[in-house]
Amino acid sequence: MRSINTGTAGSFRFALLAGAAGFALTAPGVALAQDADEDALASELGNEESSNVIIVTASKREQTLQETPISVSVTTGETLENAQIRDVLDLQTVTPSLRVSQLQTSSASTFIVRGFGNGDNNFGIEPSVGVFIDGVFRSRSASALNDLTNVQRIEVLNGPQSTLFGKNASAGVISVITRPPQFDWGGSVEAVYGNFDTFFLKGDVTGPITENIAFSVDGSYQRRDGFGEIVNLDEDINDRNRWAVRGQLLIEPTPDLSVRIIGDYADIDEVCCQTGNLVVGPVTSGAIAAVGGQFPTDVFSRENFLNVVPENKNENYGISGQIDYQLGAISITSITAYRELRNSFFQDVDFTSADLTVENRDQAVDTFTQELRISSDFDGPINFLLGGYYFDEQIGQESGLTVGADFRDFAAFQAAAPLVPAGTPAAVQVATGNQVLLGAEAGLGLPPGAIFGGDVLSIESFFLDNESYSIFGTVDFEPVDGLVFTAGFNYTDDSKDFGVDFVAGDPLANINLVDAFIVGGIAQALMIPPGQVTPDVIAGFAADPATAPFFAGIAAAAQDPAQNPLLGLGALQFQPPFPSVPNPIEDGQTRDDDFSYLLRASYQVSNEVNIYASYATGFKASSVNLSRDSRPLLSDFTPGPLNSTILAPSSPILDAGLATPNLTTGTRFAGPEEAEVYEIGLKAQWDGIGINLALFDQTIEGFQSFAFTGLGFALQNAGQQSVQGFELDATINPTDGLVFTFAATYLDPVFDDFPGSVVGDLSGTRPSGISEWSIATSATYTHEWDSGTRLISRIDYNHESEVDIAILPTFNFALGNEPLFRRDVNLVNASVTLALNNGLEIGAFARNLLDTDDILTIFDGVAQAGSVSAYPNAPRTYGGVVRFRF
Repeated sequence: MRSINTGTAGSFRFALLAGAAGFALTAPGVALAQDADEDALASELGNEESSNVIIVTASKREQTLQETPISVSVTTGETLENAQIRDVLDLQTVTPSLRVSQLQTSSASTFIVRGFGNGDNNFGIEPSVGVFIDGVFRSRSASALNDLTNVQRIEVLNGPQSTLFGKNASAGVISVITRPPQFDWGGSVEAVYGNFDTFFLKGDVTGPITENIAFSVDGSYQRRDGFGEIVNLDEDINDRNRWAVRGQLLIEPTPDLSVRIIGDYADIDEVCCQTGNLVVGPVTSGAIAAVGGQFPTDVFSRENFLNVVPENKNENYGISGQIDYQLGAISITSITAYRELRNSFFQDVDFTSADLTVENRDQAVDTFTQELRISSDFDGPINFLLGGYYFDEQIGQESGLTVGADFRDFAAFQAAAPLVPAGTPAAVQVATGNQVLLGAEAGLGLPPGAIFGGDVLSIESFFLDNESYSIFGTVDFEPVDGLVFTAGFNYTDDSKDFGVDFVAGDPLANINLVDAFIVGGIAQALMIPPGQVTPDVIAGFAADPATAPFFAGIAAAAQDPAQNPLLGLGALQFQPPFPSVPNPIEDGQTRDDDFSYLLRASYQVSNEVNIYASYATGFKASSVNLSRDSRPLLSDFTPGPLNSTILAPSSPILDAGLATPNLTTGTRFAGPEEAEVYEIGLKAQWDGIGINLALFDQTIEGFQSFAFTGLGFALQNAGQQSVQGFELDATINPTDGLVFTFAATYLDPVFDDFPGSVVGDLSGTRPSGISEWSIATSATYTHEWDSGTRLISRIDYNHESEVDIAILPTFNFALGNEPLFRRDVNLVNASVTLALNNGLEIGAFARNLLDTDDILTIFDGVAQAGSVSAYPNAPRTYGGVVRFRF
């Protein structure tokens, strides 16, 4: 016999269950459950597809969707199958409050809820949107991107969820719940074949081992040719090659004790990602072409020119154990998990066929989590949930940039640009530039050919150790039937220790051109070799009244391009060094703690209508800039003119002798995010109609903004970002078998305070990339014959209103932040399935049926000022499906 956990406010819950009217209101695309009487529902509470209501655990208790006083969207496993949604990248097409952006690799994506989300191109940044799979936190999106197999439902919780999840999520939560093992034999197998030579195979089997032990095994394999082509290498790009397997045991020795053990392994080995140029700038059209490089000119042609085939590899595996114990009206839950993530890529990051530079990155993430919850289900007016959460994670990264065979000529072309007339043949300009570089090498005391003559542009090593614990809980007080007051809290203590070690491999990057001129001038004045001009000699020369005027003259001349011809090489100092961390000034630590809370009132107006109002705060701890753009804070270092160290004013890093050539300021880390949200909501369900509505005003102070600057990554806190809006879900069931769903999210975001962004003062402006309107709607018709055979037809439409895609730190900043690139999304998907009464199903599907072209993300051309690159969306895909359930 298997146990059933009922959660709190039992009388309220079963009144709502009894009043359910044959269908459940869900997010767009959530299928209606089949009719079942109340006794069958009670015996199969965890299986929404066999009942007439949707059961969710958004509140960490099993409740119906309608009684859950949280803005939550639910997508069932049946919808995932019908719509051929295989991962969270596709989930956004049926969940308008969620956006997922694909970045430069298969494993780099950003989850955004209500306009809030952080870039996952940096493993030092905690996500603002937390992803949990069967209650286990996936700390980076790279560990949550594989195929969705054997999924029971996916819940997207909007807004901060500090009082329900021990690992804080300041913007929202994506919770994936898979089917547990069953004590009846069953399973399924599914095969898909489609265009781009797509082949997808998944299957699962479940059944009893003994009377009290059940098992399940599921797996998937997906292979697909690339959407794009690397023309010069005759290779596909943006392909799919991934597989996953998972095994589960469910042990129920007594009716009150349940143990669920899950082990899984997933592997990705792909060529990613498709890019193209929106703007071809002068560096690209000039210097790249001069060294024989080719580059794409139409982002939607899906043509690529690279000098190596990218490699994207990802291994993600782990084990978890969940123990549930029912002690009368008290439920105890423990979830213990250990996970490992191994992520690597090898990629031509200049996105041209010129042999300039290739980035390699190897990342390892080891995570241990422990959660313990105690909840009550008393008949009286008070119920509670109390939990504790422990998180321990170690992150390591080894990465670097190479110097390719064409890099010196690429640099030489740019070095010669100010010296030759327009229209000079490329070969002549390159030859002239090489003479400039040879002259600079002689003047700087470098061997001939040293500038961009080595193999390494940068070598980087990073580590991050993160330990945190939380205590959280809620108390429900129901003074009269249907009226529930809830108070919740979360106290989090978070500690991070990090290290950054960076080696700049090019000799030019290790020389400040102002300081070199000053040293040469002092050496000439004192008639000593430049090598003898030590910091003490410089200080004495500058302080001596007899030589101080000469020093002032030399310093002024060093900053004058007419007198210091070396200054023209400043644009070629791509990756200058910076001090390693920890050091005597920077301890490489962040220490955060926070008390978050929730106040909410909900009221069951009638059997059909529920309303609620809430105020909640949220928190996310500091994030660390584990990138080659990690720079000291302004409080620790003040650069001199043109990043001169000699002319820099006193600062802790300079005074400690830690300053490196060309050192600038930035961020080693960004401070915490603190969120608050006011929300009122309505959940109503009548015969044939259902409506969910949430109005909110949400603010995040210290939002951790992460931007690519063309050469590195800037991580910094916005003063405050806020959004007002509403979310509407509606379902109409006008006749048996026909279901219409409609969901809309309206967002009005603003940077209330962001004066120091990488593109200047953004205070009072609308953040880019956040559409005002997002709409997801669907129509599903199921025709069932007397034999039980069904024909299921479905069409859905996803719309995002026109919006500025991004403000680029280099390209737009030079134009006064004038937005030039906009996006609107109109996607149509369709499917049809013939489900025979013997378990065999045959179907067909199409995603992006109208083959519309959209831009997902844009970024500054890498070391190519004036160019803009972009990632396009996926083209139309279609195929056939054969599925058998047994």
